[in-house]
Amino acid sequence: MKKSKFIILLSLVVITIFIFNLLYALNIIPHKKYTDADFNIKTYISRVDKDRDGIDDSTDIIESVKAYLKTKPIYQSQYYATGYPDNQYGVCTDVVAFGLLGAGYDLRELVNSDILNNRNKYNIDVVDKNIDFRRVNNLKVYFENNAISLTTDINAIEEWQGGDIVVFKNHIGIISNHRNKKGIPFVFHHARVNQKNYEEDILTKSNVVGHYRIS
Repeated sequence: MKKSKFIILLSLVVITIFIFNLLYALNIIPHKKYTDADFNIKTYISRVDKDRDGIDDSTDIIESVKAYLKTKPIYQSQYYATGYPDNQYGVCTDVVAFGLLGAGYDLRELVNSDILNNRNKYNIDVVDKNIDFRRVNNLKVYFENNAISLTTDINAIEEWQGGDIVVFKNHIGIISNHRNKKGIPFVFHHARVNQKNYEEDILTKSNVVGHYRIS
């Protein structure tokens, strides 16, 4: 009888640990956040202030992303005649677009101009400025052409800074000013319906194909 109780108790412990680790891996259980200072990393301060509001671009992008995500957008793809979503919906590219817009960079206009000047670099049949800047593949090409390309090695933690843009195989986000216990940064992103936390520890779980910084 004692042996049976022990086996049941042990099984419950194992199941509990498994469930905890699963919820942690899925970011349902929030991860503890660290800062650059915790790893003796010098925080990057951009020398550019595109919109001349007294805030450097990197800081401006982070604050603009946070402001956008406070609206708690619902994941759903729609077409907008004005390009930028004007309702409660959005997708991953909108996190980047609104983050940069708040710092003075209108990706709707910038991406469209780059497409018209470099059609051979974009796989586009019909140009539409209202949607082209909201596609991950187009943004990757744009940033490759117009931003500083940085390492995709997530273990080079000092080279990842808040406000950077990270591109995954089919996803995109903005690097947070917070890090996990290993110093790998969190990501501001929008990937799914009913997403509760928009700042998540996902860099180690995704296929990074691009890392850029607005110059």
